[in-house]
Formats: sequence, C-alpha cells, structure tokens
Amino acid sequence: MERRVSFYSAGLKLAGIVRIPGDYKKGEKRAAIVLCHGFTGIKEWLIPPYAEAFTKAGYVTLTFDYRGFGESEGIRGRLIPMEQSEDIRNAITFMETLDEVNENHIGLWGTSFGGANVVYTAGIDSRPKSVVSQVGFGDGERTARAYLSEDMVNFFLEAIKQDRRKRVLTGESTYLKQTDVLSDAESVAVLNRDIKKLPRLETMLPMEYAENQMIYKPENVVHLISPRALLLIQAEKDPIIPLGEARSLYEKAGEPKKLVTLEGVTHFQIYEGKGLEKSIRLALDWYKKYL
Repeated sequence: MERRVSFYSAGLKLAGIVRIPGDYKKGEKRAAIVLCHGFTGIKEWLIPPYAEAFTKAGYVTLTFDYRGFGESEGIRGRLIPMEQSEDIRNAITFMETLDEVNENHIGLWGTSFGGANVVYTAGIDSRPKSVVSQVGFGDGERTARAYLSEDMVNFFLEAIKQDRRKRVLTGESTYLKQTDVLSDAESVAVLNRDIKKLPRLETMLPMEYAENQMIYKPENVVHLISPRALLLIQAEKDPIIPLGEARSLYEKAGEPKKLVTLEGVTHFQIYEGKGLEKSIRLALDWYKKYL
C-alpha cells in the first residue's frame, strides 16, 4: 500500500511516499525506515527497490525529496548538507506521527551523499535506532580531493572563493551542472540515461554546494551513534567514494558496528543485479537484529 504524503521542513513543503506492508492490520505499530537518496537524487530514482523490499519485509517506509529537489519546495538544486540533515530529522518526526509507526523503532537508510547524511543525522539526533549507510563518505573535502585531479581541486577552491564574494555582494551564486561535479564516465552515463526517463532528476547546483561539501565531516559525530547500531556498506570498485571513507567511519564509530565490502561492484552497480540483492539483504539482516 502506497500513499503520497507531505510534511514541512523549515517552512518548506516536502513531498514523500509512505509504503505500508500488505499484511498490516489496523491498530498495529510497526518499525519504520526513512530512506535518504544520494547526490541530487529524487524519491523515484534508484531507491524504490530498497523501499519496496523493506516494506515487503514488514517495515513502514518513507522515501522523500529533499528541499529544492523533485516535487519538494525550495530553491532548485540547493544541496546544503546541514539543510538535508534537517529535512531527515523532520522526516523522522513526520513518521512519529503516523498511526502505523512505532515511534521508538525508526531506522535510517542512506546511499551515497545520503549515506553521509544518515551518519551525520544519527550522530546529532538520538532517535534513529539503527542506521545503514552505503557508499557514503566521512569527510567531504577528503572525498573531493580523492575524486578530482589537483588542478580541478585548485580550480574549485578558487571558484568557491570567488562565489562566496559574489553571494555576499549580490545575493546570487554561480551554478554548476550535475556532471560538472560527477564527471566520471559511469556517473555521466547513468545521469544522462536516467534524466531522459525522469526529467525532474535534472538540476543545476549552486557553487555554494561545493563550499559546504568541503566542510562537511560526518565522521566527526559518528562516535555519537553508539550504542545504536551502524552498518557501513562500500563498493570495492567505486570510482566516486574511496574505500578509505567507510573505513574511517568504521574506525571512529562505537559498537555495535559492521563494515562490508561488495567485491567487484562500482558505485552505481550497487543499485542493480547482485549488488542490489546483496545490499538489500545486508540491510534487512541488520534491521532484523537491531531495529
């Protein structure tokens, strides 16, 4: 059972989809999972198979669009990590209000940028009882430096400096294409393919995004998740997120925790075939034990 929903975050109306298990009986209170998509994602892209699998397993689920993306209100393409974390916290609050949900058993699942977001959010908010982060990062600057060439890093640092001045003097920011940021062959191919099917996926990003990623360090609060449970899933052949990011998060996290590497899988292959099957199974096993 699916229903379209909306809730507010910082006064902006966010769009979401709640899925209720088919065997749900009126009056029950089920554990729930809030799913958080990755970089410039929308609720219809990449994550529905996870939501459907979690719902089939008995959990109430919520997928939603961050402010500025998809069907949600807000400045288009404004990807500011702290604001997205606020949206996640408000999504948790929304789930607490649902008759079908046990407010003491709400978990988080996030992928890519969302994988970083759920770590940060659970670090500053004690409500999520179990967290699954896949192909996420612990330090935004370190991730960018590993992904980009030294010349590109220097270009972006200078562009960030100039854009900061522009915003202060004019109130406006320079905008980037998605593929100006995710420029590897796999990312470009996937985005170009899927934008044709989901036009709302296409967006432009303010340079302010790049500045905020450079100071975004979820690993600084990952230790605060414990004694709640954290599962980290990384893709061995990921061209975007270095393997060291999940390792750093794991080393800084408290127990209970687990780190799993999907061998031979790239960043986007985790959403298809055996990568999808394995990552779903890992998450469900984790939630069964800790949520």
